[in-house]
Amino acid sequence: MKIAFIGMGTMGTGMALNILKAGYALTVHNRTRERETPVVEQGAKAAVSPMEAAADADLVITCVSDTPDVEAVILGEKGAMHGARPGTIVVDMSTISPAVTRTIAAALAKKEIHMLDAPVSGGSEGAQLGTLAIMAGGDEAIFQRALPVLETMGKTITLLGPIGAGQITKAINQTILAATYLGVAEGMVLGMKAGLDAKQVAQAIGGGAAGSWVLDNRSGNMVDNTYPLGFRVRLHHKDLKIALEAGRELGVALPSTALVDQMETGLIGRGFGDEDVSAIARTIRELSGIK
Repeated sequence: MKIAFIGMGTMGTGMALNILKAGYALTVHNRTRERETPVVEQGAKAAVSPMEAAADADLVITCVSDTPDVEAVILGEKGAMHGARPGTIVVDMSTISPAVTRTIAAALAKKEIHMLDAPVSGGSEGAQLGTLAIMAGGDEAIFQRALPVLETMGKTITLLGPIGAGQITKAINQTILAATYLGVAEGMVLGMKAGLDAKQVAQAIGGGAAGSWVLDNRSGNMVDNTYPLGFRVRLHHKDLKIALEAGRELGVALPSTALVDQMETGLIGRGFGDEDVSAIARTIRELSGIK
């Protein structure tokens, strides 16, 4: 099976390298062309456009930042749709609007091109290690055809329903994470204000009911007040907008998500949008009088 991968960002590069390591023939494309270099150096071919990348592919993966970007790389003038053959599978692993996902799938279906939405969770570490959680939506038979490739990138891979179901599940993931980041930030700052060693506190509570990936992997950022990537605040903020829109459509109250959304709006406005999501602790520290 020949694979095309479009989007060599923080997540996509690690994911593409794991596909290569598994022995698949891989063609890559990125809008900023120099970002293709690390993967090309490991044996991938480079394509000048998504259309060219898709032309010889059995499966096309997209992993880009936002809904308009996915529309551009799949449906745009030089999008993958125009190069892909009938029977090709397009797997979008970005986090975007479920409604737009369904629109893209319908456009592809007119050309007999199949689609799965398969957003991921697990951060840059998971992308590099091939341990991502992959949340898929689409047809069962198409999912089974794509599964061996998905298994090179992820550890937990679940088909959740028809097209769009993966994006709704990712929105759920991001609402839970929002509350978790906020809770860990509050806990770490409470420990610091009480004069405790907050990192020791994190170790003490990590084995109990308060344990979480965020506590284990990001509480140190919050204590040190340094926020290397990770996952950018501005991208998480984009994801929360998707979750809040889904909440409005379905009549679901998401108060903690709305609060974190506002806090991230402030962080982005102050120039911290490219820091890791754990930078939400900046706000809690400042409100608590800790620089």
